[in-house]
Amino acid sequence: MYYRRTLTATIQRASAAFPVVLVTGPRQVGKTTLLEHAAKQGRTYVTLDDPQVRLLAKTDPALFFQTYHT
Repeated sequence: MYYRRTLTATIQRASAAFPVVLVTGPRQVGKTTLLEHAAKQGRTYVTLDDPQVRLLAKTDPALFFQTYHT
């Protein structure tokens, strides 16, 4: 069961205005679930939990955005 969150509309507005939306917070509070339900079709979801992905974002942001484009 999914409970609609107050932040859904905020995420959708930010997503319409910006090419990248970052959601951070403590573990297991529903960030992924929120993004899955708030995401528009065609958006790319990237988690920085993977050390290689995080390293790429940190060391070569241009290549990161080329690799994970929307």
